[in-house]
Amino acid sequence: METQNLQQQSGVLPQQASPGIGRRRFLGYVLAASTLTVAAQLGEGAAAPRADAAVPGVPEPADLYDLNDMLTDAALPTSNLITITLNPDGTASFALPRAEVGQGVTTSTAMLIAEELDLPLDKVQVTLADARPELLFNQFTGASNTTISSYVPIRVAAATARQRLLEAAATELGVALSALSVLQGVITAPDGRSLSYAELAVAAGSLTDLQVSVTLKAASAFTVVGTPQNRVDALDAVTGRKQYAMDVQVPDAMPAMICRPPTINGTVVSVQNQAAVQAMPGITDVAVVSTGVAVRGRTFGQCIDAVQALQVTWGPGSEDSATDASVLAELRAAENPLVTPPLPLLTEAVDARFTFHFASNSPLETNCAVADVRSGSAEIWTSAKSPIDAQEQLAVQLGLPVNAVTVHVTEGGGSFGRKLFFDAALEAAEVSQAMAKPVRLMWHRTDDFRQGRVHPMSISRVRATYALGQVLTMDQRHTSVATEFGHGLGEIITASVAKLPVGGLAFSETIFSLTQQTPYNFGVTTQLLTEVDNGFHTGSMRGIYSPNVRCAQELIVDQLAAAMGQDPYRFRQGFLKDPRAVAVLDAVAQAGDWGRTMAPGTAQGIAIHPEYHGFVAVLAEIDCTRATVDRSVPDAVTGPRVTKVVCAVDVGLAVNPTGLEAQMMGGIMDGIALALTSSLHLAGGYFQEGSWDDYFYTRQWNTPPELDIIVMPPTTGTPGGAGELAVAGAMAAVACAYGRATGSMPTTFPVNHGAPLAFTPLPTVPPIPQSPTDGLSRAY
Repeated sequence: METQNLQQQSGVLPQQASPGIGRRRFLGYVLAASTLTVAAQLGEGAAAPRADAAVPGVPEPADLYDLNDMLTDAALPTSNLITITLNPDGTASFALPRAEVGQGVTTSTAMLIAEELDLPLDKVQVTLADARPELLFNQFTGASNTTISSYVPIRVAAATARQRLLEAAATELGVALSALSVLQGVITAPDGRSLSYAELAVAAGSLTDLQVSVTLKAASAFTVVGTPQNRVDALDAVTGRKQYAMDVQVPDAMPAMICRPPTINGTVVSVQNQAAVQAMPGITDVAVVSTGVAVRGRTFGQCIDAVQALQVTWGPGSEDSATDASVLAELRAAENPLVTPPLPLLTEAVDARFTFHFASNSPLETNCAVADVRSGSAEIWTSAKSPIDAQEQLAVQLGLPVNAVTVHVTEGGGSFGRKLFFDAALEAAEVSQAMAKPVRLMWHRTDDFRQGRVHPMSISRVRATYALGQVLTMDQRHTSVATEFGHGLGEIITASVAKLPVGGLAFSETIFSLTQQTPYNFGVTTQLLTEVDNGFHTGSMRGIYSPNVRCAQELIVDQLAAAMGQDPYRFRQGFLKDPRAVAVLDAVAQAGDWGRTMAPGTAQGIAIHPEYHGFVAVLAEIDCTRATVDRSVPDAVTGPRVTKVVCAVDVGLAVNPTGLEAQMMGGIMDGIALALTSSLHLAGGYFQEGSWDDYFYTRQWNTPPELDIIVMPPTTGTPGGAGELAVAGAMAAVACAYGRATGSMPTTFPVNHGAPLAFTPLPTVPPIPQSPTDGLSRAY
């Protein structure tokens, strides 16, 4: 893989490129504590300029105020409750009220603190905070919001600590504060005398709360922010020392698993052999719970044996007869119709409908949680992106006061939206309460595919009209199986509203409006969402609606370019609203040698995606000469293969370019999977896939051997969203490349969804056969 960091090439964060927070002064707070403890609040960003066009696009809601803006504003009032502590050994500690699920926010947060505090990065300790209800919306991890919302408050808190340390040093050394210098956690006087932060931690503390006025560092003075840094947890990750939920040591917490119904939302009618299963080797308990039959044993292997041995009579579920075809018919019947009056003279239209099948988030770490529920209290350990909501819902479920429930947030082995929900925590608590014993609950992979949350199936119709070299209108009607937002914005009120029949629809519509935007000046642009069928377990996946919505749009853009006799790249370039979007598009076109001569059956595709104050452009090259997908040979080079990807990304300010590159790489792999191979097949009320052997996420054979990530120079001086940015851009670019290589625009995704299944689906109910060739190892 080749990477380019234009940010480094152009110098570190030039002051003139940072109009965001400038040199304004902020108020910080020194809190009463034995050592220095500080907090901060407030912050603001700057809007990017807009380009003009012959037929300018009407601003959409997300152009003016998007989901990230809303989350940032919601977090602001409680930012002064988040504190940094300087310890007696000279290190700084910070409990991050967001989840680390592999996206690298503990590293970027440590960098912000190290920058303003003038402390070595390895002296900053970032942990994850337990659920704190007083933080309200400020403990919700989603919409790529962590760095955006915390960028100013964390810096102000760190600058406050630095100011207080300087004041303490000035007193100790008997010199003017302005004469002191700071380097790597050591304050030095003009005569060479110095004091370390460790020596000043207690002296800088306060017996009462104090207000301090501070000025943040100029961007031109940055030495940490904006420079490539390895992850602070990298060594622990590669040596196995990193602690996830299943690594937490809780006395007497034994493995537990659940035997789940054969169809979605099925219920337990009776268990024929509960006593016999409870007498199996190592098994301590068997209990019927709301989601199935739970077993607890000394090892997970014994739990698997017990689950396989259970004989359960199951009641019907919510989707017992559902198939891909039946859901597709339901979506088409619910589609909000487009009004298509006769076209004016010289005006023509491009019109197409796209289908996007169910998909799985598939984080490496399946759902899991440790729970210890007692008569008057409960303690839970899990990776949760909405821990306040988890704590409050657990309290309701267990019949306990909220302050009697403790939710410890552990680091997560991936999420991609999955850990916005805390199903495993609710289940673990229910099982622990039913058995009156602590449990270590884990889902196996088949649970995750079949009874877990999925990205909903959807269709999207897009119609654009054009005349005399201009696009006049673009209308999109996106119809989807309902996306559940039962986590709300991370606390019980919005979560409860999102679960209401009418409230859920309103919540979905709000999220859709605040996330979907068209980057082009296409005249009158409308995007409307319709949702149906609440019988599935669904949830957000990386990008929520964006990958499907933007893929459909970008394919239509290619069709418009062809109809109007223009090159796809030049066509996009001429209609983009924002100069930042033009810059990333030009960067990939140049680096990827757009328009070069390619062999038959191969082609380039290009796409752009705006999201959360960031822009990404992706150029993909594809080889479709092996057009047949052979599912029986999952790791062979079969079917279309992406051979090259160039990605240019502008997030305003990249706090850690290395982490940003990693996010882009992961997003590109997600986009390739969604475009070509990755989907769930619904038949008879359950998903056929039962393991990663069956689920075709991007594999080695279709991972591009050439991958070039270009990090653009700073443009706004403040960070934009990055965690989801590349998925939609990559999916669209690959789809466009596929259409140009095959000569036919794809309309069903992934493109291999209709290929015959070459695997035998795993059984839906135990006992599962024990033959060595039955695929048991695939499930567990």
